[in-house]
Amino acid sequence: MKKKMFFIILTTFVVLLFSSLLTVTSYGVNSPTAKEIGNSNPLIDHKLGADPYAIVYDGRVYIYMSSDAYEYSNGRIVENSFSNLNKIHVISSADLVNWTDHGAIPVAGANGLNGGKGIAKWAWGSWAPSATYKIINGKPKFFLYFANTGAGIGVLTADSPIGPWKDPLGKPLVDHNTPGMSGVTWLFDPAVLVDDDGSGYLYCGGGIPDDTNPASIANPGTGRVIKLGDDMISTVGSAVRIDAPYFFEAAEIHKHNGKYYYSYCINFAGTHPPEYPKGEIAYMVSDNPMGPFTYKGTFLRNPAVFFGVGGNNHHTTFKFRDEWYVAYHSQTVSLAETGAGRGYRSPNINKMEMNADGTIRQVQGNFKGVAQLVNLDPYKRNEAETIGWNAGISTEDCQASGGPVYNQNVANINNDDWIGVGNVDFGSVGATEFIANVASKTNGGKIEIRLGSPTGTLVGTLNVGSTGDWQKWEVLKTSVNNVTGVHDVFFVFKGNGSDYLFNFDYWQFVEGEKDPSGNDDEDEEDEEESEIDAFSRIDAEDYSNYNSSTLEIIGTPNDSNGIGYIERGDYTVYKNVNFGKGAISFKGMVASELATNIELRLNSPTGTLIGTLKVAITGDWSEYEEQTCSIDGATGINDLYLVFSGPVNVDWFTFENGEEDDDDAVSLGDLNGDGKIDSIDAALLRRHILEIQSLTGDALLNADINKDGKIDTMDYTLITRHILQIIKL
Repeated sequence: MKKKMFFIILTTFVVLLFSSLLTVTSYGVNSPTAKEIGNSNPLIDHKLGADPYAIVYDGRVYIYMSSDAYEYSNGRIVENSFSNLNKIHVISSADLVNWTDHGAIPVAGANGLNGGKGIAKWAWGSWAPSATYKIINGKPKFFLYFANTGAGIGVLTADSPIGPWKDPLGKPLVDHNTPGMSGVTWLFDPAVLVDDDGSGYLYCGGGIPDDTNPASIANPGTGRVIKLGDDMISTVGSAVRIDAPYFFEAAEIHKHNGKYYYSYCINFAGTHPPEYPKGEIAYMVSDNPMGPFTYKGTFLRNPAVFFGVGGNNHHTTFKFRDEWYVAYHSQTVSLAETGAGRGYRSPNINKMEMNADGTIRQVQGNFKGVAQLVNLDPYKRNEAETIGWNAGISTEDCQASGGPVYNQNVANINNDDWIGVGNVDFGSVGATEFIANVASKTNGGKIEIRLGSPTGTLVGTLNVGSTGDWQKWEVLKTSVNNVTGVHDVFFVFKGNGSDYLFNFDYWQFVEGEKDPSGNDDEDEEDEEESEIDAFSRIDAEDYSNYNSSTLEIIGTPNDSNGIGYIERGDYTVYKNVNFGKGAISFKGMVASELATNIELRLNSPTGTLIGTLKVAITGDWSEYEEQTCSIDGATGINDLYLVFSGPVNVDWFTFENGEEDDDDAVSLGDLNGDGKIDSIDAALLRRHILEIQSLTGDALLNADINKDGKIDTMDYTLITRHILQIIKL
């Protein structure tokens, strides 16, 4: 991250005119600050965020950032002193254009920082975060590493990527007393890697011991890597020095084709050979996560080259939907707002391409950024703070119920302010109603719903009156013209006076009814669908319909296809499934790096629950295995809904009926298949419930003694009572 600027920004690039890089459009309403409609960079411009670090989880990219915020003296914005860097800003996106603002994590808590709500009571700062997650005891655990200014590295933990977070140590994870960390000028800028075998590694460090000594400039020797314990909150052994040429800061690590890529920002001091250009991102490669690393070159030039305003260079690399990307910061928002960068940074993303020989191509930074990867689903709850583009608004902590951790709302809304989201897919049936959760202490105003631009086609208007207070929320609705197809959607705010109009928490469209005359194309397709035999192999990609903004048909082993990129709440529909006289079990070929559930429901996504497949971790998204669960209540012809609780890949599935020979019939309670129900079976069931040893196959089916689709203490009670001859199974 950017420290006190003792170096001079390259003046060659300072003379570039910002206006030649950023096209200014006349909007007819208030104009955006820096992110023009159609562009993807900067990711956000309603607030600042520096030193981005990315993780990918559950079909979304989460970006964690230092909490840059303008500093003032006598009412004027002054140079960034980094005194506001005691929080961590978080945003996330499924498509890399529309970003949800998850607010600020109040990290530093020393001396009452963050209003006394700071989580790490010992820390004075939270600079340049990094994050990761690891499956521990079958569940994902998230780890957020941060720099306590330049004095050490702390760690917070959570059960989700957005918190709530806690400080498990109450002290730094790493400081200058940690073995191997002596001699590090700035003990900051953590980066973290969880390797394929589950081992964790922490990279950190920066600074030049003597910036007047050419040898010290050429090899500062202040980069470090240390192995983490299995719990990710302890260290193992001593840190190892990384001799990175002309190292300055911003260590980063990623793995590609079995190689470890260590990248960093080259320093600005002294005179450099041409292969080590000042302020650019360089990279080194190794066969071992702890080195030694071999220098390969650079792949990301200083932001001054792309945007006309320089400063330090800080980046993160990540792979999302099988493509590599780099996120980095620049001072474009501050330049647009104040006429000068002044050290205030904002995040960007561009594609990063790997060559066949393992080298990295030069990244071209620009305002255009990357194309939207998936469409946005308007028929789910969408947070108002999910923003593609905007003008005039800000965000704040929200007290409305039902939102995510650190829920935000759009605030400080004036007349002609607006927010927009890209590629909203209304489908062929279309939307007929709009719902919004709003609050106002004034007379309110209106939300105009427009397509294509803030002055585009008007399809509906929601009138917002006073609710009595800024955090007293009411759900309002209005009809909209039958909107179909894919559109950029803009919510334009209208009202009178100089007061703020209202706050905006979330929105959702309601899909219209299908044409009862049967003229709708989709209805014709539905009517033509034949019965599906529940007891045959059903390919997951042969769905009749689905509800998801991310789901894709993917390749699976044996040159087959399946479905993937599934998120929580998604579902697929298989119409006219014939269960005959009844099914007793479900079998699916699945792959997942996470433990999750697939609910099996009839005739609607909230219809009769006939069973739940508790998907066990298979080790990798490409490692498929058959997993089973018991079924109850499925007879005759029904529409089958697979309702997903989280990410999983599905190749195929089938059901099994109860028409078996007596010799082959499944015996409830006989878990080890020895023809008896005794204390051995009870012990196996207990170990499964305690997650010590999971049951599979017939044993798993036999364990659901009360046939409620769950294996729990009730089943254990029943088998125990049978063994004691109190009841008979």
